[in-house]
Amino acid sequence: MFAENKAVQIRRELIKKITKLFFAGEFEQKADRIALEMFPKHSESPRCCIYKARAIVKYRLMALLGFGDEEETDELAPLSHYYGRAFVEGNISHPLLTVIDEACSSCVKVNYFATNACRGCVARPCMSVCPKDAIHVNSGQSVIDNKKCINCGKCMKACPYHAIVYIPVPCEEACPVNAISKNAHQKECIDFSKCIYCGKCINKCPFGAIMEKSQLIDVLNAIKSGKRITAMLAPSVMGHFDATLGRVITAVKKAGFHDVIEVASGADLTSQHEALEFIERIKSGEKFITSSCCYSYIELIDKHIPDLKKYFSTTRTPMQFAAEMVKKSDPEAVIVFISPCVSKKSEALKSGSVDFVINIEELGSVMEALEIAPENCEEALIENPASPRGRGFALSGGVMAAMDAVIKAGNANTPGGPEIGIAPVYINGITRQSIRELKNYVQNGCGQCNFIEVMSCEGGCVNGPCVINPPHIAQRKYKEFTENDNEKIKI
Repeated sequence: MFAENKAVQIRRELIKKITKLFFAGEFEQKADRIALEMFPKHSESPRCCIYKARAIVKYRLMALLGFGDEEETDELAPLSHYYGRAFVEGNISHPLLTVIDEACSSCVKVNYFATNACRGCVARPCMSVCPKDAIHVNSGQSVIDNKKCINCGKCMKACPYHAIVYIPVPCEEACPVNAISKNAHQKECIDFSKCIYCGKCINKCPFGAIMEKSQLIDVLNAIKSGKRITAMLAPSVMGHFDATLGRVITAVKKAGFHDVIEVASGADLTSQHEALEFIERIKSGEKFITSSCCYSYIELIDKHIPDLKKYFSTTRTPMQFAAEMVKKSDPEAVIVFISPCVSKKSEALKSGSVDFVINIEELGSVMEALEIAPENCEEALIENPASPRGRGFALSGGVMAAMDAVIKAGNANTPGGPEIGIAPVYINGITRQSIRELKNYVQNGCGQCNFIEVMSCEGGCVNGPCVINPPHIAQRKYKEFTENDNEKIKI
């Protein structure tokens, strides 16, 4: 899911610039100069010219202010106009993603292409295997007629020189529900009646044309106004900082948050309630139930597999349980969920459980802008630490493992639990293939399986679309945290 590239670096740099100007009280005056400073006259541009590069920076900044490209009604309106609107209009609304028209390169949909590596061999295997006679030889090299080609890929497999390549439209290929397609102007657009907010398209677009509409300004404004703000850290946060949880909490408080809690504490409640629900429903004769923590999965069921709803767990998500805990202890708190993904923002808007959502990437960039290094901060006291099973929710298999631990314990919350064992199936990443598998389970059952755990991101939430570290580093750091938390945290 994660992609470390120039487009990602630019996005993070813009978040840092917004943060610095906001706290200096200079955003309205200097926001429109950001693009000029990034691409001064006569400088090298990653686009056709510096003027287009500057225009794209403006639209990226609009998204970070909470506005989509499609909301622009006056091309001459400065960023200060949107900055002012952000304070008046407040919270963002659906849709949560925007495609920056100027940044989209209108990728040509030519899936198979014969390159100049073709040697014009006598055997012509590419022509022989083509079922539609879509390949001919011109000047000694194979040429594919895209009007005839059905994208079967047989020619690519048959070529002995590997001269035929597959060229995808990255965002369209990444989308598991075919929600992205070209409009009349050959620009990509998102059909939000299909979109599940998995965020896979955001980092797959090599031009940075797809962005999440941010609530960063809302959060910064709440901090600056002195409101009591509680940051709820998703368990996956710990895969993306070179520090213990205690030090990360100190860093978050230095950034302006008054209190910090682990959403993993909410995950503990989710596992208890879901274990009880599992036992009751399996005892009543249901074939299986499925997990309910990943909101992209909830969107998938609502929009694409409605027949699966009857198997869906009704247990609330860790975010909602954690938010309820905060409101009980501090009813006036402004709750900000620190998320690894886009879909949690959709859940927040629909459930009303939290006030704002910013992602891990935004949190990291804000701390960099404020020159806060978590690894150099003091260790905070964790008064009510979450359990290891709650913290395990960030990894694929974590939900099932937590439920299994609760059931095997046979405590008061799960009477009769030990006699019923979990026979799980893991959907480790929502893809076109895994969607077909889920539909097949609805139609034909899942054999001996009685619980299906679904994660939108391969490897779990720690590998979400809005994080800092690449998967192999994030997973290693997170496993170190969960294995050594008692030694690293003052409990």
